[in-house]
Amino acid sequence: MTARRQLLVLPFGALLPGSVALAQQRRSLDDPLRLGADTALVESGLAKALQLGFARDTGIAVKLVAAPALRLLEGIEHGEFDAALANTPDAEMALERQGLAHDRRVVAGGEFVIVGPAPRGKERDPAAVAGLKQAADALMQIRNGALALPGAITFLSAGNGSGTHALEQALWRAAKVGPTPPWYVAAEAGSGLIAQARARGAYALVERGAWAVQGGAPLAVLVDGDPALGEAVHVMRAFRARHPAGKIFVAWIAGPKGRRVVAAHRAYRAA
Repeated sequence: MTARRQLLVLPFGALLPGSVALAQQRRSLDDPLRLGADTALVESGLAKALQLGFARDTGIAVKLVAAPALRLLEGIEHGEFDAALANTPDAEMALERQGLAHDRRVVAGGEFVIVGPAPRGKERDPAAVAGLKQAADALMQIRNGALALPGAITFLSAGNGSGTHALEQALWRAAKVGPTPPWYVAAEAGSGLIAQARARGAYALVERGAWAVQGGAPLAVLVDGDPALGEAVHVMRAFRARHPAGKIFVAWIAGPKGRRVVAAHRAYRAA
């Protein structure tokens, strides 16, 4: 039982060598369930809380792997994961329509927010976006401010295919703005988006759950509450993976026990 309860968190690449071949082999309940989760859902602690709750209730080990959502959906497609927690609905539906993701269910609701330099007293943030109601309007104003004040305003993009990055790109399209350097910069690999934004004093779109854990001065939440910033977290299992706990995990996480774990975690609500 001790071996089955072992809990691991690994980088995405740890599963790649030979993982497709392994996916075709018969698995047992003694094998860890390979769960991929979007980076922000791991950073916020939500994925870890669900991992621990499922292992506690069932005795089935879960190997948690953090990856940007679009990358982990590729892993689902090729059977490198048994199940996934993702927050990119359009990409997930495309995979589901191909029959490569099964039992897709919404398990949590959350929100993305735009953060930036915190206003001080009567002094507004450099792009004057604090309090705006529409995220697209805020992005357009950030662009306009950056052009008017060269070097004073930076927007830091996740740039990695995560759920955060996918939504950010959709918001730029809604704003009819094509962001360009030098004011628009992609975060460097190997260091978190929020940590880099705080170090640079930059504007950024971030996931609220991750911000609750990693956020703080000199930045603050400037724009939130826009329905376009809503987040839906889905669980799904892979068609090409053959772990017998796949259905058990989806049923647990979408059921009352999984919902209680979500409801108890700050910045999320049970779906």
